[in-house]
Amino acid sequence: MQLYSTNNPDNIVDLKEAVLKSLPKDKGLFMPTHIPKLSSEFFDRIEDYSFADIAYEVATKLIGSYISSDDMRGIIDRAINFPAPVKMHDDTIGTLELFHGPSLAFKDFGARFMAELISYFIKGEEKNITILVATSGDTGGAVAAGFYNTPGIEVIILYPKGKVSDLQEKQLTTLGKNITALEIDGTFDDCQAIVKQAFLDPELTKKYNLSSANSINIARLIPQSFYYFEAFKQVKKYGKKVVFSVPSGNFGNLTAGLLAKRMGLPIDHFIAATNANKIVPDYLETGIYEPKPSVATISNAMDVGAPSNFTRLLALYDNDYNALKTDVSGFHLNDEDDKQVMRDIYNKYKYIADPHGAIGYAAIKNFQKSNPDYLGIYLETAHPAKFLNVMNDVLSVPTVVPERLQAVADKEKVAHLLSSEFEATKNWLLKR
Repeated sequence: MQLYSTNNPDNIVDLKEAVLKSLPKDKGLFMPTHIPKLSSEFFDRIEDYSFADIAYEVATKLIGSYISSDDMRGIIDRAINFPAPVKMHDDTIGTLELFHGPSLAFKDFGARFMAELISYFIKGEEKNITILVATSGDTGGAVAAGFYNTPGIEVIILYPKGKVSDLQEKQLTTLGKNITALEIDGTFDDCQAIVKQAFLDPELTKKYNLSSANSINIARLIPQSFYYFEAFKQVKKYGKKVVFSVPSGNFGNLTAGLLAKRMGLPIDHFIAATNANKIVPDYLETGIYEPKPSVATISNAMDVGAPSNFTRLLALYDNDYNALKTDVSGFHLNDEDDKQVMRDIYNKYKYIADPHGAIGYAAIKNFQKSNPDYLGIYLETAHPAKFLNVMNDVLSVPTVVPERLQAVADKEKVAHLLSSEFEATKNWLLKR
């Protein structure tokens, strides 16, 4: 598998370099030079495959012989060992639950796959890797769980002070060992900018072998494509055209879905669903891309004002706005409407959706007004218990907190508070 930089198509690297370096020096993002299609026979028989089988077929097709079949099977079996069920509300709409992994968020798929991939690449080498990652909520917990106690790998997580939920914060600040948390007095966009700048800083790259577990790393996107195939397998029996509604912040999840479509997955349409940080929906409506400072909402994982994967969305469509707009439409919702949708979902279906999933649901319902023949699937990207303050404020019924999440609630937070200036993080990294 070879990958190019979105800023320079002639800058081509292999998968190992793309994963371990995360970003090209020209500040682009890595993308596959070739996206292969799966056979029609695969989709004809997809119901006969387990989730792990599907993941293996997709990964092998995309990555090729770069990793041996036996090694790839081992990576998949260790990383993708929890389900991604579609729960249908009725015969027109359902949700793809992506919170059945260790940290109760969809990012478990990418974090665990990436941890396995990096371990594979550095096996037998006298090399330590430092994962530098920014989080708006769920990435930090998933990466912490996925890389916890992994030999040769340390993880440093940057998160915005006061802008993640209490339980999300505990997930990334209580593990210790090879996991360190930096509490940045700023926004997620500040955290993300610090991470990107660190990868281009000569002093830091001299001291550290830096890699990122954000969706800027191609190793995160590949496994996020797996569950779109798994979801299609589960709803294929309905015989309807399918639209996926993807709650989006950095837009890695949507990019992964479109990657799956490019590989042949027969999905007709995608909705980029978000909150008040509606940069991509605005672009899809006007053709003008205007990143803005992010604003805080109850769906905090989507509080991103400059989504990194926007360049990948364009790259998948050769920077053709009209082609992208054909496959993807935008939708956004404010907090008060989001709360009402959460109530509506529970009152109608007795289903508890988190604030991000509720926006995905509303996007489906809006789309189906003019496209009633579509079956809609919205992604429930994190367990609602991770947003307990919001859930208790909005719904009159209690949200059950899973045992593994409750276990971190009473642990002591350990984090280093730093300003949002890059130099503060740089100096901390150089002096530690």
